[in-house]
Amino acid sequence: MKEPATENRPAAVGRKGLSPTFPKQAGEAHATQHWVERSVWTERMLERLAQSQEQTVWYSLWDKVCHQENLNQATLRVILNKGSAGVDGYRTEELAKDWTRQCDQLASELKNGGYQPKPALRAWIPKLGSPELRPLGIPAVRDRVVQTALRAVMEPIFERDFAEQSYGFRPQRGALEALARVEELLMSGHTWVVDADLKAYFDTIPHERLMELVRVRIADGKVLGLLEKYLRAGVMDSMKGWQATTQGTPQGGVISPLLANLYLNPMDHQMEKSGREMVRYADDFVVCVRSETEAQEALAEIAAWVKKAGLALHPVKRG
Repeated sequence: MKEPATENRPAAVGRKGLSPTFPKQAGEAHATQHWVERSVWTERMLERLAQSQEQTVWYSLWDKVCHQENLNQATLRVILNKGSAGVDGYRTEELAKDWTRQCDQLASELKNGGYQPKPALRAWIPKLGSPELRPLGIPAVRDRVVQTALRAVMEPIFERDFAEQSYGFRPQRGALEALARVEELLMSGHTWVVDADLKAYFDTIPHERLMELVRVRIADGKVLGLLEKYLRAGVMDSMKGWQATTQGTPQGGVISPLLANLYLNPMDHQMEKSGREMVRYADDFVVCVRSETEAQEALAEIAAWVKKAGLALHPVKRG
């Protein structure tokens, strides 16, 4: 736990009332979802989504994943994002020159069951503020296209369920909004801060528990099968060769941030029900409280949830 000095509060970057308008959680009107892929989410589907309840399950989504326009839009996004080549050495510049053929081929492979993702290329990069290196999994370019198309189908469904205090890798949200919320809490007297993150989070997410959370909303067997293919595709390490992935979702994968947020969503809601003021950005989070006793209780509650979820708090940052 940390008790920040009142004169050393983070620089103010905005008040809650002056922040950009965010999607309302658990039931937002579809009119505010201008970020959704319209080749997937028609007005009729958005109306269904807006009226859906916590128990609503989506059974037929595969045709949306394979839709030609969805794949075209996904291809454009991958080309614009650029990024490194995967294990096959195929680059986004090559994709831009071969757009039509690749999209047609991917659509055909998805529809006939022949699509098989390649292992992610593992690269080790510096971890900000730490002497450690963290693994980055780089999917092949063609796999990034399919993951982007898949995310376009899945993200609006799960966005409705995500908690207000989650800011990382979400539409219309980011680090500045998270900092603004922390500043607001500090100014309102929540000056005891539990600062924590999860050790090797992306690499340790239990697959079966993750898929159980996906199945709460999605029952399309082909969509679930495609997700499992990504989770089990393995990684190719330059030093160790191919390695199986029995847990985790590669940090660097297009679909990984959505899955990572989904796995921590129950913790977000538990902390909310407990009256804890949490601000989470991916696997890095703080809980702001008014006393040392509350901070100790919050840390104990987090540690218990994390252990039950098959994860681990980072030993250096914990507390």
